[in-house]
Amino acid sequence: MSWYTEEQIEEVRAANDIVNVIGSYVKLKRSGGSYTGLCPFHNEKTPSFSVNQARQMYKCFGCGAGGNVITFVMEYENYTFTEALESLAQRAGITLKKIETDSRHKEQESIRMQLLEINRKAGGYYYAMLKSPQGKTGYEYLKSRGLSDETIRHFGLGYAGQGGANLYQFLKHEGYKDDILKETGLFKMDERSVYDKFFNRVIFPIMDVNSRVIGFGGRVMGDAKPKYLNSPETKLFDKSRNLFGLNYAKLGKNKNMILCEGYMDVIALHQAGFANAVASLGTAFTIQQAGIIKRYTDEVLLTYDSDQAGQKAALRAIPMLRQAGINARIIHMEPYKDPDEFIKGLGADEFQKRMDNAENSFFFETGIARKEYDTADPEQNTKFYHAVAKMLLEFEDKVQRENYLEAVAAKYSLRRDDLKSLVIRYGTSMTVNQGTGAAPANDINRAASNAKNQGIGYSYKLLLSLIIERPGIFNQVKEIVREEDYFGEPYRQVAQMLYRQLASGEVVPARIINNFSEADVQNTVADMFQTEFAARLGDEELEKALNELVIRIKEYSIDKRTRELADLNELKSLIQEKKALQTPAKLHIYLKDG
Repeated sequence: MSWYTEEQIEEVRAANDIVNVIGSYVKLKRSGGSYTGLCPFHNEKTPSFSVNQARQMYKCFGCGAGGNVITFVMEYENYTFTEALESLAQRAGITLKKIETDSRHKEQESIRMQLLEINRKAGGYYYAMLKSPQGKTGYEYLKSRGLSDETIRHFGLGYAGQGGANLYQFLKHEGYKDDILKETGLFKMDERSVYDKFFNRVIFPIMDVNSRVIGFGGRVMGDAKPKYLNSPETKLFDKSRNLFGLNYAKLGKNKNMILCEGYMDVIALHQAGFANAVASLGTAFTIQQAGIIKRYTDEVLLTYDSDQAGQKAALRAIPMLRQAGINARIIHMEPYKDPDEFIKGLGADEFQKRMDNAENSFFFETGIARKEYDTADPEQNTKFYHAVAKMLLEFEDKVQRENYLEAVAAKYSLRRDDLKSLVIRYGTSMTVNQGTGAAPANDINRAASNAKNQGIGYSYKLLLSLIIERPGIFNQVKEIVREEDYFGEPYRQVAQMLYRQLASGEVVPARIINNFSEADVQNTVADMFQTEFAARLGDEELEKALNELVIRIKEYSIDKRTRELADLNELKSLIQEKKALQTPAKLHIYLKDG
């Protein structure tokens, strides 16, 4: 799983107190035996993010994020497991020593490192080509766009020559084989030939947050299609989780970031002194990108193109930014289409003024909506009222919603009380439709009764969390629900590791998470350990729910094994096991020992 031993990983985890580490990113407040704060991974006004110092784990009961201190650094900094571990080791003053790992992981890590090396060399090749006589077409294009030599160097811009396989031949000469070159996304390969994918294009290296080249974008010279071409998804490059220019923008001292549509907008703004500009990568803005931006700022200035397509893109991005807890404002660039044109036409000082006067995103949304209705027509004006009321429901915080209601009513001369009535009506309707009007289920008994509808994994999670809450019941549980009664990963892996811990007389769930390197799997594992239902129940309720869970899991296991068996004797044994479940007195688990 890692270049490091389990002992080293645990040493680093144990040396970094989770409250101290998370507290350096999030403002935490002590609440009983835990610490709470606003979740850094989604937008919320009421804290649902909890850090348990005793267990060295965190959990957001709003968005579901959870894990140990390594998980948090991975998610917050967008690091791999190894990068997060090394960062925490440095923080704690621990020197790590890499070891040989299993062949599969070693191979995957080797591929990743080779791809980074190939991309770095490809970037150098493209840059050298741009500065050579063969790159005159690309160089003149960039100069015609107003870019200085310093900006070209800073962003490592380059040019892909007009030959069919020049880059391929260069990398082959460097010693790389076709199987690894195929993984780069830089080439089109078939049985008969190989072609450089970025043919006759100006090249924009795409870097991750640590300034490593993970992909490329290319702008064609001439009228060929597509005009812009990006690297495909690779083992390095996931365009939904990266932003062009972020490696530089994160270093700035600005209180906000400027979100653009294209490479040239970002580059033009950086050259003009606005080093906080970033852009999505050849695709629509994503909620993952909003989450990445949230790690660095609470405010984004949108500079999407001023045409209709740009307005639609802004309307799609605003809710995602809002969901991530980011305040968005709109920079109006009329009479120009985009930041690049604006800077050339009016200069940096005027762009700064537009930034200072950027429009509140909600007013931008309502302004676009208002254009769809003829408010002089009573029927159309009524529809506008309804549209605005629905838009106000996006604000979960009551005070914030009231403030926006007052402001939008004043801005468009709407009757405040009528608008508020509509908001209440739509809010009530939404609550009823979503079934949130009823009191939330706050006990494990109800959760257990719903387990059949939520899948066996949900039952596994509840039982494992109960065992952690009441480790004294383990000796009874293990006699009925054994390790092999858990099916599917990571449930069986987690059960095996937890059972071993309990058998040795310890319970350290945060250590179990160390065995999983993917953040989403770590979240799933952490979720098994932090239901906290047991603390809200009396022993009688808890005992009943516990036994229901044990029977459900055991019945599922018996039924699954029965369907897969061919041996008659084993089948008889399973039938007897199932009959035993119908005699509660023999199998009943008691809490008195827990």
